[in-house]
Amino acid sequence: MQETKSKWHMPSAFTILFILIILVAILTWIIPAGEYATTKAGNIIAGTYRSRSSSPQGLWDIFEAPINGMVGTDSTDGAISVSLFILVIGGFLGVVNKTKTLDDGIGSAVTKYAGREKILIPFLMTLFAIGGSTFGMGEETIAFVPILIPVMLSVGYDTLTAISISLIGSQIGCMASTINPFATGVASETIHISPGAGMVPRLIFFVCTVIISIVYVMHYAAKVKKNPDQSLVFERHQKDLEEFVKNNDGEEDVAKSLSGKQKAVLIAFILTFVVMIVSLIPWSSLNSNWTMFDNFNKWLVKVPFLGALIGKDILPLGDWYFVEITTLLFIASIIVMFIFHMSEANYIDAFMNGMKDLLDVAIIVAVARGIQVVMNNGYITATVLHAGEVGLHGLSSAVFIILTYIFYIPMSFLIPSSSGLAAATMGIMGPIGKFSGVAGSLVVTAYQSASGFVNLITPTSAIVMGSLAIGHVNIVTWLNYMWKLLAILFIFTCVFLAVATMF
Repeated sequence: MQETKSKWHMPSAFTILFILIILVAILTWIIPAGEYATTKAGNIIAGTYRSRSSSPQGLWDIFEAPINGMVGTDSTDGAISVSLFILVIGGFLGVVNKTKTLDDGIGSAVTKYAGREKILIPFLMTLFAIGGSTFGMGEETIAFVPILIPVMLSVGYDTLTAISISLIGSQIGCMASTINPFATGVASETIHISPGAGMVPRLIFFVCTVIISIVYVMHYAAKVKKNPDQSLVFERHQKDLEEFVKNNDGEEDVAKSLSGKQKAVLIAFILTFVVMIVSLIPWSSLNSNWTMFDNFNKWLVKVPFLGALIGKDILPLGDWYFVEITTLLFIASIIVMFIFHMSEANYIDAFMNGMKDLLDVAIIVAVARGIQVVMNNGYITATVLHAGEVGLHGLSSAVFIILTYIFYIPMSFLIPSSSGLAAATMGIMGPIGKFSGVAGSLVVTAYQSASGFVNLITPTSAIVMGSLAIGHVNIVTWLNYMWKLLAILFIFTCVFLAVATMF
């Protein structure tokens, strides 16, 4: 009788976060309790730390923490607004995906630019990067790998090139998130700042990292096309041609042209995210003369009948937060339904299925917020912050932000959920950054840069492992291909973050 060997599996994000809740609860019995004086806005005042009576957290507190993480307590804001936003964006994407607009749109682009590969690579990588930066495009990119591989092989490239277009493109976008709700949104909400704060440096970071990645992939692709034996997967080249190219002979084109309704849906999809970006940028804070949206809003609500019809409580673009952008996405999903002439039953089904796809992410945010609940209720948050205040005394802003970035790299391996990591740690890292004079928005940038960096290679990622499995590429080969790009991105990110502290 043979013994069955059990294979060890990486615990889920839920298990890891709940273990952290338990560990933090234990720490409330060990770490001295303390508190800071705060401003009326709730911001802590440096140098005002004082000890107080302890409040150790017990078993009931541990199991109650995720629930309180969702609904909130007197000392900790609930994650309900973020979780609901995540569910609604899932519903919106579900409705858009029901129309096949994104799939057919990218597939159509692949067909249109086939044979003009020098244009195809940067064009598609930029599209995937925009998707990652704005709505956290991830697992859905796996579907494009079998479409891209035949095209890349037919023009003299290899499977690594095809995988790079969607995988690197989308995850570089996540690394350089602008308004990605699962990274920028959750992290910003945790430290009570607008997701639009720091938008300008993030856009610069996005452009630079996308250019670096495109150049890297195109350099490798050109080398493979000139000398096929330079391919890191050259030993599979003939098998790949037989499987991905020859098997497609005579088959129906994988890509379809966009219909008129799909083109209208695509326009609505793009405009939704444009409005979201514009609505989250604090225009008047950036420049006191940029009051165009405030002035327009004041005029609009005073228009007879029209103002009342639209709603006099609507906020001007630039002042929106989670409630407003959640409402925007809900309205956008209904607009898509009408544009595509979708039945009420199909719309509800698509919306609910989209929400279902992101339900785990929405709950992870609440569970992660439970860590902060236990720390705050146990009054050890201030003590940890005080240790950071003392330890970071005299440390320059540049050194602090680089150390923050480095800190988040192993943390991203430990907690692979970007939203879970943000909710679990930003409540501490944001305030600590203030002690070194680092803006909260830059701490958010450091966190999401590290998270996206890890997402390019981690074997716990469905995006990485799924894409590699389709192309028959093992993780060791992928790491061998990626290490130079990772080194370049690491150095560039450190330099960028350090320079950003000067402005």
